[in-house]
Amino acid sequence: MIRGIRGATTVKHNDADEIVQTTKELIETMARKNDVDPETIASVMISVTPDLTATFPAKALRLIDGWKYVPVMCMPEINVPDSLLKCIRVMMTVNTSKSQKEIEHIYLNDAIKLRPDLLKEKK
Repeated sequence: MIRGIRGATTVKHNDADEIVQTTKELIETMARKNDVDPETIASVMISVTPDLTATFPAKALRLIDGWKYVPVMCMPEINVPDSLLKCIRVMMTVNTSKSQKEIEHIYLNDAIKLRPDLLKEKK
């Protein structure tokens, strides 16, 4: 079964190293919490808010062992007034036997504000 695993995080600055390292932390957490092997990943899509322009967060995948061939693409997030700033969002599409309810979506830093309903369910 193909499932989407959602993740989001924020950075404090529009800094290339911070963007890459924070994205790496998010993706590694998403994979670990959902028992994802890179061979089961169909693709990873990453969006960033318009205030993040220092680098491509997709560079983070190339720092993770075994992720060399995982297809990844970056894109801008739509610029909605009063939306969360300096936000990196990830959609990882994987082959898994888990049900949708068993998938653990990951929200780090200020991005926990995006889906408090999912965080409450896990407690």
